[in-house]
Amino acid sequence: MVDNPSSYLVLASQRTGSTLLVESLRATGVAGEPQEFFQYLPTTSLAPQPREWFAGVDDPSILRLLDPLDEGKPDHAPAIIWRDYVRTVGTTPNGVWGGKLMWNQTPLLMQRAAGLPNRSGDGLLAAIRDIIGSDPVLVHVHRPDVVAQAVSFWLAVQTRVWRGRPDPHRDARAQYHPGAIAHIVKLLRAQEEGWQNWFAEEDIKPIDVSYPMLCHSLPEVVGTILDALGLEPLLASPEPALQRQADQRSDEWVARYWEDAEKEGLPT
Repeated sequence: MVDNPSSYLVLASQRTGSTLLVESLRATGVAGEPQEFFQYLPTTSLAPQPREWFAGVDDPSILRLLDPLDEGKPDHAPAIIWRDYVRTVGTTPNGVWGGKLMWNQTPLLMQRAAGLPNRSGDGLLAAIRDIIGSDPVLVHVHRPDVVAQAVSFWLAVQTRVWRGRPDPHRDARAQYHPGAIAHIVKLLRAQEEGWQNWFAEEDIKPIDVSYPMLCHSLPEVVGTILDALGLEPLLASPEPALQRQADQRSDEWVARYWEDAEKEGLPT
């Protein structure tokens, strides 16, 4: 644990409940303005698009369900300007910074940090420190049921609705596809393996938060992070900042995939 920390970074993979956590921390008004700062690709200034998650996949039955690529615009901001933006936008008036990082975003973070002067060292931990300006409290969020996580991801990547209320038109066109879900299962497992290997290599012991903990004990989780920052744990709201997106269809697709995985040997 960092002495007198003034920042925290939520480490996760997509659809683990990490957005629910950071929005609940934001709602306290004292725990930074956490965003997913490290998702935007410098080639487009956009987050990864649906087809980019399926790079190397040539199955037309999957690709036809995904929007075509948007061109975007390259981001030519110097590393120092980008770093200063991240620090400023992510900080509340009390000086606390918050953010969120997915494992697939770590190469981009390190690429950005490489352009900074007076580096504190090499590797991911130094890159995080040099961008944020301090050693953050690290919070690891994970979802034990990777199949449910992958189904949630597949729905989101088809509809492009990652949070909030669904778009009825886009939601209605989403289709079950075991091959697409299998591809995502592999991606998500690789991300979690990346975090676990990094924790072991660097002897990092983050605050560990599972998806069931967020669903059943969110105020306590938020309070634990506030306490690690030297803030009042009772500022955690008993009400979640976001509504759960999963519905009956999600549950049906999860059950269906488990059946298909058993029959066809798909990853789980």
